[in-house]
Amino acid sequence: MKGSYRYLHLDVFTDRAFGGNQLAVFTSPLGLSTDEMQAITREMNFSECTFVFEPESAGTDHRVRIFTPGKELPMAGHPTIGTAFALAEDGIVSPGRARVVFGEGVGPVPVDLVWEGGRLSFAWMTQLRPAFGEPLAAIEAVAAALGVETAAIRSTGVPVQEVSCGVPFLMVPLATRAAVDAASLDRAGLDRLRRAVGTGTAEVFLFSTEQTGDLVTAYSRMFAPWLGVAEDPATGAASGPLGSYLVRHGLVPPSSADRIVSLQGVKMGRPSLVHIAIDLADGEITRVRVGGRSVLVGEGAIRV
Repeated sequence: MKGSYRYLHLDVFTDRAFGGNQLAVFTSPLGLSTDEMQAITREMNFSECTFVFEPESAGTDHRVRIFTPGKELPMAGHPTIGTAFALAEDGIVSPGRARVVFGEGVGPVPVDLVWEGGRLSFAWMTQLRPAFGEPLAAIEAVAAALGVETAAIRSTGVPVQEVSCGVPFLMVPLATRAAVDAASLDRAGLDRLRRAVGTGTAEVFLFSTEQTGDLVTAYSRMFAPWLGVAEDPATGAASGPLGSYLVRHGLVPPSSADRIVSLQGVKMGRPSLVHIAIDLADGEITRVRVGGRSVLVGEGAIRV
């Protein structure tokens, strides 16, 4: 046995315990192999775990490796935000510090920090600028794979499209929140769709911009069974692409592009509020940020 490895358990993209997306952060994982980190993540059975190491490249403060139960990711949102809160909780990131930079698989990831009374209250991560794929024509196949009516997609007037700010997601607009809640992923159907249209995207993000008076911009869900995550209650890596998509297709005006909010996880009983800010210059997206709060709900140790 190598020893005992302590972790902090946080709920991310929420300001109250038992909401948001669960995360385990291992702040002293030195000695663990890649296979052991993967095995620990499967054992924890959260959407992701992070493992924080000394920096490996200039201009970064920590190397952060991110795992789902199925694989290691080059970047992710709720693990990045939650890791910043964990390091602040342990005093590794000192109170009042304005920014920390994580080295992730996509390169340096800046995280801007907001403090209240010596405690971290909010964190913003900067993501890569968006890359947009070609709109998909196979709307019927998308609808069948999600168990929704084709009209629920077509009536939105905007495309099904792959968007990436570091990790690609298939963005699927739906007309109503009820349609989002009714969706149920047919993995075999989505596999057929991916083969037919040649997209390698394994993650599906569906949303509606229907307004019901709660002041959120989009009501959303995310499926990623290929990552070992049947459904994710809060997906920061998809939220940058979401905000970029909403601005690109005119669903959010430029004047509101820095005040986008995605409500995710409601169907799972873990409501999450993901804040998105899109910066524009001459109509072009120049910066993508995703932010939120986190709550420490526990800590423990894994023996390896």
